[in-house]
Amino acid sequence: MADIDFPEDLIKLERTAWAEIQAGSLTVPTALAVHEGIGAFVRQAKEAGTVVDRYAVEMGLKKRVRHAEPEAA
Repeated sequence: MADIDFPEDLIKLERTAWAEIQAGSLTVPTALAVHEGIGAFVRQAKEAGTVVDRYAVEMGLKKRVRHAEPEAA
């Protein structure tokens, strides 16, 4: 799968959700915001003529946030 260029606002939403998950306090509004953000991203990509799979987008976003490589010093 090719790397997906996620918008920063979607990455921020997923980071918030991941922090809440780790703290055991994920809220419905946070989960819904991520869900809706992914949906909007997929719709925008399709409107731009790019074929994207929602599942691949969601998994790619989770991988980007949850398994990020450490930044070089």
